[in-house]
Amino acid sequence: MALQVSHSPHVRDAATTQSLMRDVIIALLPATFAGWYFFGLRAVLITCLSVLSSIVFEYISRKIMKREQTISDLSAIVTGLLLALNLPPTLPLYMVVIGAFFAIVVVKQFFGGLGNNFINPALGARIFLVIAFPKAMTQWAVRSGAYFTRDALTGADMVSSATPLTLFRSSENLPSISDLFFGNRAGCIGEVCIAALLVGAIYLICRHVIRPVIPFFYLGTFILCVWLFGNTPIYTLFNQDFTTLSAWSNLFYEPCYMLFSGGLILGAFFMATDYVTSPITGKGKMLFGIGCGLFTFLIRYYGNISEGVSFAIIIMNILTPHIDTLTMRRPFGEVKAHEQK
Repeated sequence: MALQVSHSPHVRDAATTQSLMRDVIIALLPATFAGWYFFGLRAVLITCLSVLSSIVFEYISRKIMKREQTISDLSAIVTGLLLALNLPPTLPLYMVVIGAFFAIVVVKQFFGGLGNNFINPALGARIFLVIAFPKAMTQWAVRSGAYFTRDALTGADMVSSATPLTLFRSSENLPSISDLFFGNRAGCIGEVCIAALLVGAIYLICRHVIRPVIPFFYLGTFILCVWLFGNTPIYTLFNQDFTTLSAWSNLFYEPCYMLFSGGLILGAFFMATDYVTSPITGKGKMLFGIGCGLFTFLIRYYGNISEGVSFAIIIMNILTPHIDTLTMRRPFGEVKAHEQK
C-alpha cells in the first residue's frame, strides 16, 4: 500500500470564491426583488447603478494598480448589491456612485483587494455616506404611484415616511408586526422584507456558506438586552396573568418589533458573517456576535441615531484580529518559550 505525504491542508473542498459569491447573490435575490416591489423602478435603478459602478471601479482600480483582474470572482457584484440594499430608495444617484467608489477603491483595493479589507466594504461605504450626506441618507419614503411612469423612475411618486425605529422612539403610529415582517414600511431597499431575508439566510445555511453561530449570538444577545434593559423590562411583566394571550403578546412585542425593524436581520446574516472581517475561531465567532448585539442595543436605545447595526458590525470588524489572537488554539506540539529553557 503506497503512502503519499503532502503538506496541509489535508481536507479540501470544491468551493471557490466565485461559487461562494454566487450563492450570496442568489440568497440576496429575494430581498432585492422585495425591495423592487415595495419601492418601484427607483430601487431597480439604484441597485443596477450600484452593481455596475462597483464592477467598473474594481476593473479600473486593478488596472491602475497593475494587479490581476478579479471581476470574475463576483465579489464586486456582491459588494455593489449589499451597498444598494443598505441605501434609501430616494438617494440621489451620484451618491450611489460615490458610495460604490468608497467601498471598492478605498475600503477594498487600497488594502490589497479581496481578503485584505479590515471592514466590510459595503458597510464602510454606508457609514461614509451617512457621515458625508446625513440628510439624504436619513430621508425615508414609501412608493405611492404606479411602477412604469417617469415619476416611478425618478422617485417623485414616493411619499415621505418615518422608519419603524424612529416611530418607536416617539411611540406614534407604530406599524404592526406583520407589516414589519412582510415589508409594508419605510426603510432601506433591502431591509424592509424580513420574510425575504430569512429565505436567503436559510439558503446560505443549507448551502454551508455561513454558519449560524454569529447570527444566533448576535440576535440572541440583542433580544436578551431588550428584555432586561428595554423600555419594558421583563421583570415588570411578571405580575401579569400569562394564561391570557395579551400577556404573552406584551412579553414578545418589543423584542419582535426591534428585531424586525431596521437592518438587524440583513446585517446579522449577510454582513456580520463576512469571511474576511469576522473571526475564524468558534469562540471568536461567539464573542463577535455577542459584541455586535451589545453595541447594536446600546446605539439604538442610548445613542443619537435610531439604527446601530452598521456601526456595531464595523466596531467588531476592527476588533476581529484581537479576538482571533485571544481565542486561537495552541498549535499541537508547540513548546512555550519558558518550557524550552
